Amino acid sequence: MEQLTPEQLHEIIIRFLPIIIILIIWEGVWKLIALWKAARNNHLVWFICLVFINTIGILPIIYILLNRKKVIKSDNH
Repeated sequence: MEQLTPEQLHEIIIRFLPIIIILIIWEGVWKLIALWKAARNNHLVWFICLVFINTIGILPIIYILLNRKKVIKSDNH
């Protein structure tokens, strides 16, 4: 396997930097929403897991979907 030169490594980092920044923002937004909801719902285990596990937004989205409030429809017009 061929070793990367510092110039090649720099080029790879520069090429993927926008993708990395977008993923960081994506994870941060979902994580903040999920942490806020977990704190409001007193879900300490979920809160701790959300703080320490980075999953590019997957775990926060799962938490939000599992803990969304059910909308009750009434037929009263």
